[in-house]
Amino acid sequence: MKLFKRPTIKKILVQAAALILAFFIWIPMVHLFFKEDISNYLSDDAISPKAKMLAGRQLKIWRDPELRKIELQKMQNRNPEWDFMSRTFFVLSLANMAIREPGFKDEACGIMDCIIDATLETEKRNGMYHFLLEYASRSGAWKIDPPRSIFIDGEIALMLGARRLVGEKPEYASLHRQRISSILERMGKSPVMCSESYPDECWIFCNTIALASIKMSDVLDKTDNSEFLARWVDTARKSLTDRKTGLLISTYTVDGSPLECGFGPEGTSIWLACHMLQIIDRDYAEDQYRRARKELSGNLLGFGYSREWPVSCRGSMDIDSGPVVPVLGASASASGLAFIAASAFKDKEYFSRLITSLNCGGFPLKKDGMLYYQAGNPVGDAVLLYSFVEGPLWEKISGKGTAHE
Repeated sequence: MKLFKRPTIKKILVQAAALILAFFIWIPMVHLFFKEDISNYLSDDAISPKAKMLAGRQLKIWRDPELRKIELQKMQNRNPEWDFMSRTFFVLSLANMAIREPGFKDEACGIMDCIIDATLETEKRNGMYHFLLEYASRSGAWKIDPPRSIFIDGEIALMLGARRLVGEKPEYASLHRQRISSILERMGKSPVMCSESYPDECWIFCNTIALASIKMSDVLDKTDNSEFLARWVDTARKSLTDRKTGLLISTYTVDGSPLECGFGPEGTSIWLACHMLQIIDRDYAEDQYRRARKELSGNLLGFGYSREWPVSCRGSMDIDSGPVVPVLGASASASGLAFIAASAFKDKEYFSRLITSLNCGGFPLKKDGMLYYQAGNPVGDAVLLYSFVEGPLWEKISGKGTAHE
């Protein structure tokens, strides 16, 4: 019978060294298991395979009244803003898909009409507070009369404009012009040319969406608000810019004072703002994207992510940021919106790294020809879908953007 031999110190050290060596060899390669050719997600002349699969789930929700009711109620219960935003980003996605593949136009317009009509009916029946967080009705007085949220007005105007750019619809044209008139009037009453999303609470996210909707209206209705848009950019440079980073701050009062809850720039605002500003002032949008890329984008062993705040700015977690990973400062919400900016500015390197992270942490599931991200929800899927198909709508307004270097 052989007696068990205790390993020598030398052997233990050799084994430990082997494990450490293996760790340093294999860990940097883990991302390769999740890396994928981005042509599966982005295409310049067609709807990409992954976009078609991801759109399948969204189309199913809006084709099936019972499923739609269940899914929208889930989001309404968790966050009424998500219910609203899921509609906006899906309408924008459908508009891009319809322009890119004309054979899909009739079906896309039918679904867009269904979403817009349902949204307008809900707003009419329940009021704007239906789509706002609870504190909107108890956090103080609105500074601009009568009380209205540019979060609601801006995104409804954006949906109406997108639908009209695909195919004109007279009843939507009238509604669109009414919203734009209200938006211009209210933004004009603020010294920083911004209107409230919540009482005395302006968000750069919502106000840049409003600017994009104004630009859409100019193209559609042959109006000219170029002076207003140029003044907005000049005002933003002077009054709404973080001095350390040069980035637009996320939230502030009607007079432009930064709010405590949104002390400076935030990933959940700036990535989307960059994209909206592309059709307002391309050079300014590009400058903001480059700054955001420098301050917020992260790469850990091939996995891309976005921080919610620049290292130089403090911030606190809220319902928009979601949980933020300690040390890295990574935010799932900011990373999701970073897809939109990376796609818009043709930043293939960053987009590829974000896809790698999505394939790892989003838990994608293919079922019945549809793609689900099990770690997300319909608003997250709508944002991702938009990032996969965006481009044609903005090109229709102002021409192609330039590739990010």
